[in-house]
Amino acid sequence: MVVSLDRPSIVVIGGGNGSSVLLRGLKHQGVKLTSIVTMFDSGGSSGLLREEFGYPPFGDLRQCLMALSDDSDLAATLLTALDFRFDEASSLNGHNVGNLLLAALTSARKDVQAAVDDLANILALTGNVVPVSLQMADLCAELEDGSLLRGESTIDLRHNHLPPIKRVFLDPAVDANQRAIDAIMSADAVVMGPGDLYTSIIPNLLVDRVASAVKETTATKIYICNLMTKHGETDGFKASDFVAEIVRYANYARLDWAIVNTREIPEHMRISYEAEVATPVEIDTPKLDDWADRIMAVPLSSYDGKVRHDSERLAEAVLSATELSRAARAVSARQTSEVFTQAD
Repeated sequence: MVVSLDRPSIVVIGGGNGSSVLLRGLKHQGVKLTSIVTMFDSGGSSGLLREEFGYPPFGDLRQCLMALSDDSDLAATLLTALDFRFDEASSLNGHNVGNLLLAALTSARKDVQAAVDDLANILALTGNVVPVSLQMADLCAELEDGSLLRGESTIDLRHNHLPPIKRVFLDPAVDANQRAIDAIMSADAVVMGPGDLYTSIIPNLLVDRVASAVKETTATKIYICNLMTKHGETDGFKASDFVAEIVRYANYARLDWAIVNTREIPEHMRISYEAEVATPVEIDTPKLDDWADRIMAVPLSSYDGKVRHDSERLAEAVLSATELSRAARAVSARQTSEVFTQAD
């Protein structure tokens, strides 16, 4: 890997589960980290707090905050408490302690970003966590038959018989958190994924000004492809299908990098996923080349009862792509300077 003299600034755009895996790998690599987090979850504790009190969803924010927290024993104890979920039969009805704390801080501060920053300080974060928007909206999906679904959890857990997703959109339209735009515009790399395509990654690009910022920034644009398809969202998708959708919603011609997994999924794991109607994502290189300038195909998966990305391997892949692109730009800048010097 190319080693740079200064710390690269990396922005990770996504949800809670996927982003947290990458963030845990990157936080020890000496990079400037910002996690931009989707704010349109409608299920679980987040959905209950939104429905009853009008709070924005905190679940994905909580996961990213925890992923970037300090590794001390004290922080570990606090993380255990923050991740505790009350029994649904109790009066606290399945709420998560971390979500409740963010709700309390939001009420006290009258500002979601301020509440996130307060908890970040408590956890001694390595990096920043930024809600993609500070406004409320529903994630909606139009299906191929013209029918509509409203709510992230409805799309995420939809019934088997429903047709494929044609498009997703936000209702109402919402503006971006300015801190998210600033982070994207000043980044060395903008990383999208891993995570559910239509309910974790693309919703960020639907927020006003986010897709245009991703298009306009000089940062290296990277997409991390999922390991498995998801029934009801990406049935039958190959790697190129994932990247093509990112390009479509980002309104951008091509990405700089697509990162895909080459490690074979063991047969017993494949069988276990048959019940979920999920299959390993196939790398279809010729078509993938249509949507990304460079492909990084490396072993990235790990298995702990589930198929997951390995945090350290994933971080190494992102850093390699970032530094290779930075080095190429530096060479190009030097060559341009030499041309102007010779012309003078």
